[in-house]
Amino acid sequence: MLEVSGLYHRYGKGDGAHLAVNDLTFTVETGQLACIVGPSGCGKSTMLRCISGLIKPTGGNVSLQGKPVDGVPEDLAVVFQDYSRSLFPWLTVRKNVEFPLRWRGLGKAERRKRAEEALEWVNLPNVGDKYPWQLSGGMQQRVSIARALARRPALLLMDEPFASVDAQTRFELEDLLRKVQRQNKSTVLLVTHDIDESVYLGDRVLVLSKSPATIVADLTVDLPDERDQITTRESPEFVSLRAEVARLLHGGAKAPAEVAGG
Repeated sequence: MLEVSGLYHRYGKGDGAHLAVNDLTFTVETGQLACIVGPSGCGKSTMLRCISGLIKPTGGNVSLQGKPVDGVPEDLAVVFQDYSRSLFPWLTVRKNVEFPLRWRGLGKAERRKRAEEALEWVNLPNVGDKYPWQLSGGMQQRVSIARALARRPALLLMDEPFASVDAQTRFELEDLLRKVQRQNKSTVLLVTHDIDESVYLGDRVLVLSKSPATIVADLTVDLPDERDQITTRESPEFVSLRAEVARLLHGGAKAPAEVAGG
């Protein structure tokens, strides 16, 4: 689905230049939920913007479904961390979800159908006529996710999507994402700095170094598809992988017995 090869990006020129990401190479398979975890300020958001076509990388290549990314692809959607800025307060929830569909050549009836369907997926079936400011933060982020899903993208990119909500809402949104992703067989690349979230959500965890970001490990998450916020996080497999990711983030070597996925 996604192929990133030798990606690097530098801000500025000359002595004042800042290298944000350096020689990133990885792939994401169709139907996979891959998490990228790294320290704050390591270049995760820059990497995501290069992948999405929002900024042109200094070097390297990004391909989506075998086609080079040059500008934002039609079959890609992004969910950002700050839901309050990504929704239009003067539009109803339904109109917010429908908004990007206007440029897909879809008629009014089809746009409404997709919006209602996407709101059902995120457990918001009866809020279409409300406005974003009438909803809680967690509900607003669900609307952002619904808007992305309504496009039925080949790839869904998520930039720390649950960082701005409280812990309980975060757990609910994590479970919601896994449920919707499985139901729709969506391909998701999620960026986070939360170790527990990366292990709980992902089929794979790609661990980044400090800035400039490079990949230090690509780990398979060997947990059941059906996960629970309590029992999964208490399992020996979860605890072991969480510790491994933490060691890698703090500059520790990868255990020889561990097998990287990818």
